[in-house]
Amino acid sequence: MKPGYDERLQTQLRSVFGYDRFRPDQLPIMNHVLEGNDCLVIMPTGGGKSMCYQLPALISEGLTLVISPLIALMADQVSNLRGYNVEANYINSSLSSAEKQTVFRNLENGKIRLLYISPEKAVMPRFIQYIKQKKIDLLAIDEAHCISIWGNDFRPVYAQLTQLMRELPRTPVMALTATADKATQQDICQKLDMKNPRVFLSSFERPNIHLQVRPAQGRLQQINAFLKQHKNEAGIIYCLSRKSTEEIAEKLRATGYRAAYYHAELESGRRKKVQEAFQKDELQIVCATIAFGMGIDKSNIRWVIHYNLPKNIESYYQEIGRSGRDGSPAEALLFYNFQDINIFRKFIDESESGPDFKAVQHQKLDRIWEFTQATNCRTNLILNYFGEYREKPCMHCDICTHPPKGFDGSQIVKHAIAACKESDETINLGMLVDILRASGRKDIFTQGLNDLRSYGAGREISRIDWIHFVTQMINQGLLMIDYTQHSNLRLTSLSDDILLDKRKIKLTKPLNYKTKQPELKPLTKNETFDVHFMSLLKDWRKNQAVKEKLPAYVIFNDRVLQQIVADRPTTLMDLINISGIGDYKLEKYGQSILRIVQDFINQQEIIKNVKGGSHLESLAMLRQGLSPEQIAKQRGIKRDRVYDHLTELYIKGEDINLHQFISEPMLHEVIEAWRLAKKSFDPALITEYIQTPYPIYKIQVALAIIKKTRQK
Repeated sequence: MKPGYDERLQTQLRSVFGYDRFRPDQLPIMNHVLEGNDCLVIMPTGGGKSMCYQLPALISEGLTLVISPLIALMADQVSNLRGYNVEANYINSSLSSAEKQTVFRNLENGKIRLLYISPEKAVMPRFIQYIKQKKIDLLAIDEAHCISIWGNDFRPVYAQLTQLMRELPRTPVMALTATADKATQQDICQKLDMKNPRVFLSSFERPNIHLQVRPAQGRLQQINAFLKQHKNEAGIIYCLSRKSTEEIAEKLRATGYRAAYYHAELESGRRKKVQEAFQKDELQIVCATIAFGMGIDKSNIRWVIHYNLPKNIESYYQEIGRSGRDGSPAEALLFYNFQDINIFRKFIDESESGPDFKAVQHQKLDRIWEFTQATNCRTNLILNYFGEYREKPCMHCDICTHPPKGFDGSQIVKHAIAACKESDETINLGMLVDILRASGRKDIFTQGLNDLRSYGAGREISRIDWIHFVTQMINQGLLMIDYTQHSNLRLTSLSDDILLDKRKIKLTKPLNYKTKQPELKPLTKNETFDVHFMSLLKDWRKNQAVKEKLPAYVIFNDRVLQQIVADRPTTLMDLINISGIGDYKLEKYGQSILRIVQDFINQQEIIKNVKGGSHLESLAMLRQGLSPEQIAKQRGIKRDRVYDHLTELYIKGEDINLHQFISEPMLHEVIEAWRLAKKSFDPALITEYIQTPYPIYKIQVALAIIKKTRQK
């Protein structure tokens, strides 16, 4: 292995991106490709995939070429990199001829480290002939699952990428995706013709996202209740149909929310406008089909709601990963019903795909349904699906945080099975529930189903609860759905045992989603301080984003602002310890942030003793022209305490002229004593090497100047 990769990567991580440590698997992946090897990286959204090729690009001599499937995704990533002063650009159909010429000029002049291109551009013969003349150190293929028919977003053009790869035989290839089961992983490596690729499989768990699954009855009411708990937080509502996106957005707007809809039939300019407004926090909610999202690199999405069931676990997990990308807590709420299952089955059966593909898609659909009906940890079910096996509860899904209550449901099951048998297995789930509840719907009477002995046998149980119970019966194999016959319910080999009382059946009660909202407790003084502080920081960030024509999260994401609020940095040295602030952003925004922090701490009257507040008060008075002695008198504190404040702030980077408080001869005398004392910064020890009886506070001032000089 070539020496120095770890240290050089660590230096760039800290200085450019402002992070102190790598996330799991990142460093081995980077070393692997820097040594010239191919790899497949499977890492959940928000897990740090992009860093795996962005950081090696910063220590490589040549160009890193990134294949990305969406224009918006390229633009987001390039904006984000430029925000860190990284030389990146993209070529796609959104650029004018003049803009493309500028990109190519920059390529010729070696001013671009990372170039993002679409797969369509990457396979053009003219582009291949041009790019193969360049020194390409890495080819990164993002959203690599698009090459596989087993993936959840198959795109035939991805299979043509081997044309580019053949012209770059010595260039290592890194394929990346957030979701891929075993079959998809193998297919990616095979279709891309990768050379002895190593597969890096990170944990699929997203511990910051809380998973909830609920029946679809009363979805809009449930969504409104959910949104009241997530005021002003950005989120996406995914719908199966274009009509649903428009209807839900309209209803939310009528309720006062900043909401819009997005689907593939919208004119491209309108789609772009919605996406940009969402990225700039001008919109809180986007109601969308799955056409929206892959191109969103927005870090402060706090929730994702699935109004309809996703078609498979891969789609679900990729879509919820658009929330909580900054690592802060997020929510994923999924609604389910049988109607969605039937729609997807129809899509699969009527497609022109082969029987093998259809069989796999049906199995995947079964697994997402099993996920909705889980009675054990939902996260573990997902992890098991992707080949990561675990038994301990995750404690961030609804099953773990609110375990369903089990009870003996044998009599309930008996009523349902009896009704199916008496009707000659000609009723679907909805009709079964209406028979058991003695519904007055017309077709029950026209078909004579009101004469069944089971009619009204479960009238005391609500419709929602009955649907919940019958679904559990299906999952336990006590009933089955015949999708070929209008989704009628059929008996199974286990059904007769129930009618003969040979088995006891355990059911779980559904959670009550109509519980009263908890009363909001008044904020504590510290909480009030933090809310006001965060509001000031967000206002500054918004104004800065408008000035630079960038999405707000490119300036700083929410997690950085939250850490600033929590740590309350008052000096540049404090600020550089905030994760996510690299050297470039520290130099660009550091003083502005510190002014906000210092002014707020000095002027607020919420908390009396803010950490660092006393130091800042002394500094503010010094800047007003008062001497340390005058400051001490006005504040009623000791003079030495004021000097402590000023020397500490000086060492941490504040622009304070300490030389005015001591003479040059004294400074030289202390420097000589410091050398004789073996460079100790203990003022008591320094006095032993000085003949002149200087006050301790003046020796401390001299030592602060010496320390700062050494730092420089």
